[in-house]
Amino acid sequence: MKVARRSFLSLSLGVAAGVTLSPLPWKLMDDISIWTQNWPWTPVPEDGEISYAQSICTLCPGGCGINVRKINNRPVKIEGLKEHPLNKGGLCPLGMSGLQYLYGPSRIQSPLKRVGKRGSGNWKKITWKEALADVSEKLYDLRVSGRPQALACIASTDRGTVPKLIARFLTAYGSPNFIRASTAFDSLEQAIYLTQGQQGTPGIDIENADFILSFGTGILDGWGGASRMCNLYGKHNSTKKIIQIEPRLSDTAVCATEWIGINPGTEAALALGLAHVIIKESLYNKDFVEYVSFGFDDWTDEDGTVHEGFAKLAGSYPPDKVSQITGISKTKIVSLARKFARASKPIALAGRGQGSVPGSIDECLAIHSLNALVGNINRTGGVSVIPGPDYAKWPEVKMDVAASKGMQQPRIDGAGGKQFPNTQFLLNRLPEIINSAKGESPVQALLVADANPLYTLPDTAATKKAFNRIPFIVSFSSYMDETSAMADYILPNHSYLERYQDVPTPAGLARPLIGLAKPVINPVYDTKHVGDSFIQIAKSLGGFIENAFPWDNYEAFLKESLDDQWDELNNKGFIENKYDDLPAPLAYSFNTVSSKFEFYPTLRNNPKNKDVDVLPAFTPVPIEGDFQKFPLVLIPYDSIRLAGNYIANSPFMTKTIDDTVLKQQTVLVEINPITAKKLGLCEKDKAVLITPKGKADVKIHLYEGIMPGVLALPRGLGHTAYSKYLADKGVNVNDLIGPIKDPSSGHDMAWGIRARLTKA
Repeated sequence: MKVARRSFLSLSLGVAAGVTLSPLPWKLMDDISIWTQNWPWTPVPEDGEISYAQSICTLCPGGCGINVRKINNRPVKIEGLKEHPLNKGGLCPLGMSGLQYLYGPSRIQSPLKRVGKRGSGNWKKITWKEALADVSEKLYDLRVSGRPQALACIASTDRGTVPKLIARFLTAYGSPNFIRASTAFDSLEQAIYLTQGQQGTPGIDIENADFILSFGTGILDGWGGASRMCNLYGKHNSTKKIIQIEPRLSDTAVCATEWIGINPGTEAALALGLAHVIIKESLYNKDFVEYVSFGFDDWTDEDGTVHEGFAKLAGSYPPDKVSQITGISKTKIVSLARKFARASKPIALAGRGQGSVPGSIDECLAIHSLNALVGNINRTGGVSVIPGPDYAKWPEVKMDVAASKGMQQPRIDGAGGKQFPNTQFLLNRLPEIINSAKGESPVQALLVADANPLYTLPDTAATKKAFNRIPFIVSFSSYMDETSAMADYILPNHSYLERYQDVPTPAGLARPLIGLAKPVINPVYDTKHVGDSFIQIAKSLGGFIENAFPWDNYEAFLKESLDDQWDELNNKGFIENKYDDLPAPLAYSFNTVSSKFEFYPTLRNNPKNKDVDVLPAFTPVPIEGDFQKFPLVLIPYDSIRLAGNYIANSPFMTKTIDDTVLKQQTVLVEINPITAKKLGLCEKDKAVLITPKGKADVKIHLYEGIMPGVLALPRGLGHTAYSKYLADKGVNVNDLIGPIKDPSSGHDMAWGIRARLTKA
């Protein structure tokens, strides 16, 4: 594509994106929110006393502060909280439409018991007493049979008192199988641990960085807290350089200083190519490399074995070679490396889109090595580690014989075992493990809280097959999502506007911040806080399990956990710790074997196998599908207007989607006009998209902002549950893409799949 043409494209799309970030559409959205009050399920309050209540939005991991306007104590509008240090009054479409999650038709209004065939949609309303008794009885029988380790729980996060309470329950019960969904921050967290020996939440000081090198990270597409990023872009647009590297011109790329198109899956090669130039031209931070790093040069271990250093590895990726791999010109690679290294506070970001897929650990290590080369580790404008919160200190769980034996069993997902010792959770492996098990499923009872794996996991068909093998499934969801629809019992949680919940430092934030979500309204329906459900089940099981939960309810548990921070959090809503006196970067020590930053991660090395490749490298991620049968490549993309995680789109959000993404019930697949012409396809043509995992009816959208030979579908559509306002619209991209296991971490590292497209 010619430069002039690309410039025109970026300009035209940039204008559209600029409007998206301006106040105009938010006013339009406010107008939409007013006329959509005519939906029959939306209550229209009478005139009355106006009041406000402050809380934290937990619909995504961003943890934004919210201000809820109420009339006669009924919430009628949600706005961003100006005093909150994270979003500073901003709020994304998901947060703005929060009331539709409170009142919407997909809310589960009471405990439900399945009747008839699983997934048939036939339910019987039962009382909480019946629901808790039935679930407790099932769990009691499983434990008495000597198989407490056959219980597993899936959650969306392991941070905060709610997941900690659930994990405590599993420990007392005798199961090591608390499993949460993984994200790109897991790979970064593991990369930081391997190179720095430090554990905690990755802190990315993007606010103070002046040159942001993003390898597909959706800075304006919902990554790292949408409101935080939008505020950041508007405030620092003139002072920051944002370079977006990805095969598709996303909203982030449109608003970036520069978009660089790259062959999908070759990001690690580019990172090593940039490192090559930085090292060859001596542009790296010599103080950091010489005094606080290890493995930059070749080195010899105590056995006399010579190991290749990072400099030699990068030396094998010269710009001309990397250009052939990535599709980026040699001149551009050299220029980009120089600009990155010469910036005052450059930072390199890994993780595609919103970061819902962990990705390759080698890719993450290669990208993180760029931060080390410029010495931007543990300093303002760089990457650091935020320690976990120091509250939530409870008495150690005392276990009986059954629990002790169960906790000694290996985790079902294999995380933390011999093969993946540095990985905490591997939810992506669960369907394969269950489906490949001979005889009965290793999971006999599954509890699901604030997660929707039957929608969010890749290869939906395999996940559904695995869940059908699990005899007993309990969902604690507030909504009739895909996983709830497959459950045997639903014990509905309060809506996020009806419950207390602590919100520790959101992933990616560079300073400690604790928020407290508070109920702004009494429960609208017959629901129960998920923490209360687990406490009551524990008390029903008796013995050591009951003894592990001396609290009457979750609120008492939370108050004791927060201790002397409770009053301030309850009054102010958040506690922020600022780092005003950061020490010089060379004053930092690392908790590695060498006590330095390790370009050669010795923690990754297996001394029994000298052939193990311990340096970050460009090992192409295998893409599923045969080139002859599937000549195209399909990649998913994220949008701030689409909720692709366990929380689905609100009806309001769906109304904001462009007709180039969703036309009535059909999703549009993006394709470059050059590719479309070869296939005989035109704009809005009906077509069939086929991958090794499935097929879908789509329409064609010609898009010059995507590289030839590549197709793109959005995440967040294709729901089969919830309500008529969301179900059966488009296709779930996870129906078409399967997981690919990273041999080092076990995480899913798939970035796409081969595909073919034929005219319908």
